[in-house]
Amino acid sequence: MILGVGTIFGFYFYVKPELPDVATLKDVELQTPMQVFSRDGKLISQFGEKRRIPVTYDEIPQHLIEALIATEDSRFYDHPGIDPIGITRAAVVVALSGSAKQGASTITQQLARNFFLSNEKKIMRKIKEIFIAIHIEQLLTKQEIMELYVNKIFLGYRSYGFGAAARVYFGKDLQDLTLSQLATLAGMPKAPSTMNPIYSLERATNRRNIVLARMLDEKYITQEEYDQARSEALISRYHGAEIELNAPYVAELARAWMVARYGEDAYTSGMNIYTTVDSKLQDAANKAVVNNLMAYDERHGYRGAEKVLWKEGEAAFDQEKIEATLAKVPTYGPLTPAVVTKVDSKSATVWVKNQGEQTIEWDGIKWARKFLTDERQGSAPNRASDVMTTGEQIWVRQVTDAAEGKESTQWQLSQVPNANTAFVAMNPENGAVLSLVGGFNFIHNKFNRATQSVRQVGSSIKPFIYSAAIDKGLTLATLINDAPINQWDQSQGTAWRPKNSPPTYVGPTRLRIGLAQSKNVMAVRVLREVGLDETREYLTRFGFNIDQIP
Repeated sequence: MILGVGTIFGFYFYVKPELPDVATLKDVELQTPMQVFSRDGKLISQFGEKRRIPVTYDEIPQHLIEALIATEDSRFYDHPGIDPIGITRAAVVVALSGSAKQGASTITQQLARNFFLSNEKKIMRKIKEIFIAIHIEQLLTKQEIMELYVNKIFLGYRSYGFGAAARVYFGKDLQDLTLSQLATLAGMPKAPSTMNPIYSLERATNRRNIVLARMLDEKYITQEEYDQARSEALISRYHGAEIELNAPYVAELARAWMVARYGEDAYTSGMNIYTTVDSKLQDAANKAVVNNLMAYDERHGYRGAEKVLWKEGEAAFDQEKIEATLAKVPTYGPLTPAVVTKVDSKSATVWVKNQGEQTIEWDGIKWARKFLTDERQGSAPNRASDVMTTGEQIWVRQVTDAAEGKESTQWQLSQVPNANTAFVAMNPENGAVLSLVGGFNFIHNKFNRATQSVRQVGSSIKPFIYSAAIDKGLTLATLINDAPINQWDQSQGTAWRPKNSPPTYVGPTRLRIGLAQSKNVMAVRVLREVGLDETREYLTRFGFNIDQIP
């Protein structure tokens, strides 16, 4: 006995300099992801490697506590941080096998390992774990230990803590899970990467049944509850963060701003960023951008299939191979990849990613005149075979038809636009961005044309030129000659002839009309009136960099 006690004290003083300060657990800040919201509280995005939804002890379902105690540490409320019976059992295994094959860790020891140590199976790590666990028990109550454990432990798929795991595997709050689902989560700490229901439904089900059996043995549940939970089908799939508002370009602006301001800690500090974006206006902007860009692009004709998977006379892909092929192709907003499996006279049968077999009627095909140039299209198709053939991988989207007062949704042949766009709506009184779209689709292209494009596109520069004119003393009623310009350019050896679009001219016209109708020649004459250098200087008041205005 003296030798045993002396050995324990000897080990303690040997490892004491390496033991961490357990008091830090009193003020521990659990790493939680950064979230970006609209001004009306809609979640736009979530950033951070670890998904965590902290819960208080009172929010932890009683069945989860019971399941953890029954499975992980049946004497949790009786031991001082270590379980002598479990340690003795593990020591016997070590003596017989020569290696640490069995754990015997209490919940407190697991907490110590998760916060302060590694998972390597070494005797010295186990000794440190024991002493840290004893310190934890002296510092914290059993309730505080259980709360930290429930919030800290890794449970697979980047989920840390049972609150996040409930969302990841079942898409529910922890308090809304059934006994079967709670038992499934409670069984995962043993091997979270391989015993979760997404990786292996069979292993997760078997582990769940073991947890339920332990709960029954410990009399935490009745035989009826056990039978009902054990017979419940285990249904699980991966649930990402529940994004309520599609505004990825806004989210990226917020993320970059936060990292520039707070560094990498922004990803784990749990800070929430509330933007000035209005969810209703953002939804409207998203629809305006996509619908108008798609309409513009389709008016220029159909450029053909994305690729040909099999040609006429070759063996067609079976359903499994089609699904596997489409699984590798991303979805771009409303555009979903599909494969043509059959072409009839006025319709086509396609296999749509995640949607299965669908039919494209003639109304969704007849627009597809062949693209020749930006100015010319081929003749209108007469049958579906003029447009597509079996074996082609194409793009489709769903459109809503409101004919005769009734709305109906149908599939339409489509394509990824060649053109792109951007949209910004701002409050003119305070500069708040109410909605922002940086391009057709963030997954397709992350370049934000609303903020990263240096050159102002086309006529969008005109309001700034007219602002310079107003500042110089011109008024909305000032007459500017809307007439052709013909100026000899000696360096080019030719005349410069800017034209209106369309090329019509009406002579002297009020400045406000020139701006409203976007008259090119009037903008040039206004620019001449103000002066090129003066206009460039004036544009810097709006945030333009003068070095980027040639």
